[in-house]
Amino acid sequence: MGDARPVSDTDACRAALAERFPGPAWLDGDDIPARNTHDTSYLPATRPLGVARPNDPAGFADAMTICARHDVPVVPQAGLTGLAGGAHPLEGAVAISFERFSGIEEIDPASATMTVRAGTPLETIQRAADEAGFFIPLDLGARGSCLIGGNLGTNAGGNRVIRYGMAREMVLGLEYVLPDGTLITGLNKMIKNNAGYDLKQLFMGSEGTLGMITRAVLRLYPKPGCTCAALCGLRGYEDVLGLLAAARRGLGPMLSAFEVMWPDYWHEATVTVPNIRRPIEGDHAFYVLVEMQGMDEALDAPRFESWLEGQFESGLIEDAAIARSLADVAAFWRTRDAAGEFGTVLGPHSAFDIGLPVRAMDDFATECRAALAATLPGCLSVYYGHIGDGNLHIVALVPGAAEQPGKAISEIVYTTVGRHGGTISAEHGIGLVKKPYLPLSRSEGELALMRRLKRALDPRGVLNPGKVINMENM
Repeated sequence: MGDARPVSDTDACRAALAERFPGPAWLDGDDIPARNTHDTSYLPATRPLGVARPNDPAGFADAMTICARHDVPVVPQAGLTGLAGGAHPLEGAVAISFERFSGIEEIDPASATMTVRAGTPLETIQRAADEAGFFIPLDLGARGSCLIGGNLGTNAGGNRVIRYGMAREMVLGLEYVLPDGTLITGLNKMIKNNAGYDLKQLFMGSEGTLGMITRAVLRLYPKPGCTCAALCGLRGYEDVLGLLAAARRGLGPMLSAFEVMWPDYWHEATVTVPNIRRPIEGDHAFYVLVEMQGMDEALDAPRFESWLEGQFESGLIEDAAIARSLADVAAFWRTRDAAGEFGTVLGPHSAFDIGLPVRAMDDFATECRAALAATLPGCLSVYYGHIGDGNLHIVALVPGAAEQPGKAISEIVYTTVGRHGGTISAEHGIGLVKKPYLPLSRSEGELALMRRLKRALDPRGVLNPGKVINMENM
């Protein structure tokens, strides 16, 4: 049967949804906004059957129940900032949008938790935590437009995984809707809770294929008393590894980020992208952004400077600029976040989010760069990422090409990842774009277990069908 599904009763489904969600809560036909026809992947725009926009958990449950009853597939849509096509609409499917279900329901200082709705922008959550005297460590470039439900559905990583872990490690409780419309509320606030299976872990990182996350209880962390950063130039990858080891040893749990940029990335970020200031001059083999979050500026800022001086004396660092203010810290991060402007300055391109053993990263970059250039003459590829947690990003394109050879680029990148024992997705998910390459990173036994879980929770295949895995004989 492959991915074949029961025949849908679309007319009855649309009528039931229009009745349940009057006015702007149900968008149909020409009223469907262009934003709901695509996500941030470069997949062609697709108009969904309609867009349901609930504003409470019961509404999400009802929308899912109606669609399941009529065998109409559903695609959950959060901030639509995903790069793998996980929220990309499907023809004949209903898009269920979280944009009207936004807000922070509670901040509990005693348990150091925040209860949030899935449609809340990440940046809103960060600001609310800051105003309450706490800190939300999850952070990524799309913070202003991505929604927390999508962050959890993809198990987002971001800039500070080396200290705080992935998104799933910041969640204590979860509410979600199953593919049959059942609403499960488990808004636990306790760090220690071993009462049976930890069910929430099934849904974080499942990309909306097993359930739709509606609310979450997030852990709050102490607000850092100071943030110290340095932008360093290094002469080789062995020095990068040496500096990482020294940072882990010398800064310990205060080390919050360790970002590495190869010179090809550095050039595009600081020359091609406008309004990016170079904190250090000269040419270096690698550029490293080290960030430390301390609790007492009077004690921790001198400690960071002393550590940095030690790395100069040991010969690991050729040159460095140290942040003297939070404005400097932000300026350093702009060199790393400049990749978000590549779509504007470089045009259409292929973006990759891979994971590799840290020691293998430079060998991978050298091999991948050469393979792309040899197979696709003129191909430009640049390399950068969260090296401290084994996450490498790649941007590749053939400048001036009438049509980008995306498939050929992907084949080269992912087969090279496989040879180096890496993963095709470190933090962006699988969606539609990476699904053909999933066997390079998962064994057949693992894929079979994923299919078994999908069948158990979604036997009719109505929730985000076709994403992440193929459902043979479903």
